[in-house]
Amino acid sequence: MTATRDDILAELHLAPRWVLRRTEAPEPAKDVVPAPSEALPAQAETVPVSEPAPRIAIQDTDTTEARRARIAALSWADLPGDIASCTACKLCATRHKVVPGVGDPNADWLFVGEAPGAEEDARGEPFVGQAGRLLDNMLAALGLARGRNVYIANVLKCRPPNNRTPEPAEAAACSPYLARQIELLKPKIVIALGKTAASLLLGTEASVASLRGRIHRYQGLPLVVTYHPAYLLRTLPDKAKAWEDLVLARSVIEQTAGEATP
Repeated sequence: MTATRDDILAELHLAPRWVLRRTEAPEPAKDVVPAPSEALPAQAETVPVSEPAPRIAIQDTDTTEARRARIAALSWADLPGDIASCTACKLCATRHKVVPGVGDPNADWLFVGEAPGAEEDARGEPFVGQAGRLLDNMLAALGLARGRNVYIANVLKCRPPNNRTPEPAEAAACSPYLARQIELLKPKIVIALGKTAASLLLGTEASVASLRGRIHRYQGLPLVVTYHPAYLLRTLPDKAKAWEDLVLARSVIEQTAGEATP
């Protein structure tokens, strides 16, 4: 049986607070305008925008100029093979499969996580474990789906042993790949899932709690910081905050679509 939107929100522990109120037959989820209690104020100019992050572009963190230049010239088709042959950090010795990313190469939404886990390392696809199932439910609540107007990637393309936090040298080695993915995708919104992604993309060590709730910028692209799905599995009350962040991101997409309409 196909899960309904209400089922999805209940699974996320967000019902009934975010149940959309309608007086007519429901439209498809992607066309639904959230009720005032769910979303941001209707006027786009009321969305708070943070000051630009310190000028620390992620491609500047790598130590080899020639390697940065080579990766910056890769095509979308060439990226997976180059990542698979990468030996720039010690994780190449312990990985089973590289995990470049998955999704729609023309996506408006880019989600950036931390690093592959055990299941991702075995399958070569990001967010396929329990945290991935939660992310899929979150996408469904927005009327989105993996591979349909969504691309999912990680800061690291290889699994750190025991799922530990990425080391600075490992993040630096992988950062040119993420930078190239973002440049090729040109998404309308970037969602940084957790502190590792936020730190790399924004050049800050600030907490997720202090960064969420407003629009940041990465290379001119709007960026929203929210909690990593793995964290939400351990801290259920913050699921509501993560939903608020996704509604904020959706408002950016809607504003962009409105500006594009003659």
